Amino acid sequence: MRRFPSAGCALAKALPTARVQTKVAAEKTIVSGMAGRYATALFELAREANAIDAVKADLEGFDALIAESPDLLRLVRSPVFSADEQLQALSAVLQRAGIGGLAEKFLKLVTTNRRLFAVRDMVKAFRELVADYKGEATADVTVAEALKDDHVAALKGALKAVSGKAVDLNVKIDPAILGGLVVKLGSRMVDTSLRTKLNAIRQAMKEAR
Repeated sequence: MRRFPSAGCALAKALPTARVQTKVAAEKTIVSGMAGRYATALFELAREANAIDAVKADLEGFDALIAESPDLLRLVRSPVFSADEQLQALSAVLQRAGIGGLAEKFLKLVTTNRRLFAVRDMVKAFRELVADYKGEATADVTVAEALKDDHVAALKGALKAVSGKAVDLNVKIDPAILGGLVVKLGSRMVDTSLRTKLNAIRQAMKEAR
């Protein structure tokens, strides 16, 4: 197995106890399974290094690249690539994207351990841990096309009014969805108290085209 200095080694050591550490990292958010253990180990190191926001930004950037590139998605998911092939290609992608530090070491460790296929679940779990740590709520938003900045602000405002918390958006683009906007806040779909506000945002999105 390839070795990665400092943070990479620390990540590897943290993985066996990550399930227990999750309760310390976020009392209300319990992430489970393999993706949850990796995300928790990374979160603990990022918190110790005061690098939570930087790591989150890098992971979200990498996740966006996967969403935009069928070739990268195939590299991540396909079992036909060896760990060395994935690592070589991943290193080039990270360098071009300017992703370094703890996030880079984490993604390389995941690749070496043959767990790259689950990286998007790891990113999602990490975001949930960060949101809970900051006292935020997380909303899964599916849109037919990319949101404009003013629509993002309006959506966050509407969700905060309902939840009473700042809301971090996990945006997925799916041109096939009907209505142009689907929102899931926490474990529930939007309720009637939010629907009117969302309809107004949806209409604004249509008019902006």
